[in-house]
Amino acid sequence: MPQKRRPPRAVRRIDPAALAEFQAGIRKRYSDEEILEQLRASAERLGRSPTMREFEDDPGTTVHPQTVIQHFKSWNEAKRKAGLVPRRFAKPADLIRLLRELGEELGRPPTAKDLDEHRDSMPSKSLYWHMFGSLKNALREAGFDVPVGEERLERAIDQGVAVALKLGRLPKFADWKQARSKDATLMSEWQIYRMLEAHKGAWAAFQYFVRERLLEGGVEVSPEGRIKQPQRSRQGAGGTSRPRAARARRGGASPRKRDRA
Repeated sequence: MPQKRRPPRAVRRIDPAALAEFQAGIRKRYSDEEILEQLRASAERLGRSPTMREFEDDPGTTVHPQTVIQHFKSWNEAKRKAGLVPRRFAKPADLIRLLRELGEELGRPPTAKDLDEHRDSMPSKSLYWHMFGSLKNALREAGFDVPVGEERLERAIDQGVAVALKLGRLPKFADWKQARSKDATLMSEWQIYRMLEAHKGAWAAFQYFVRERLLEGGVEVSPEGRIKQPQRSRQGAGGTSRPRAARARRGGASPRKRDRA
């Protein structure tokens, strides 16, 4: 059997008690408040709560992440003490509370885009997916009314009808993306796509559902997906149109006008 490697002689000669005393002295170079202040300053420079790697790479910090952990038992506990939102291993109750507060600020259920835009004060959407399986599940936990299943599809179709009527045609994938950039309440194009991805040509399947809903409402849709505007009614036998009837009356006044004369 190969012999177990012995540590270098210099390592073997270290006095454990002296080493422990030295390490304790090193840790005492920074007070807890000094470390927390460096965490806050780093977060302000980054625009978000820093990871250990980001904190270590930040040229404005002088404390090593391991020193932070030695002081506060864990990296995320230190960030909590600093008033920052831990990006990993956060408590579910904290994540739900933050969602509710953001929803109250926005006046509607937050979206993944909202989380990105508020990343200085909100955890990442990936953390919600990790903790709850999806952002949708987290929103339900927070008490928001999030449509599911058939209700969700019905909501998407209703939104599709509204977009189609504005465009004058069935919305394409790119149309939807552009419409959503102006209206954050629309479901994302990828949410709709994934809802119908069991169908070959998922977006075409969505357009089909929208067309059927339009037809049910009496709106005519061409085979190419164009919405036909309602045509004016016609008068007279044989399909004589209003302009043609008007031309036929140009030779004299109408009976009603003659009666008044």
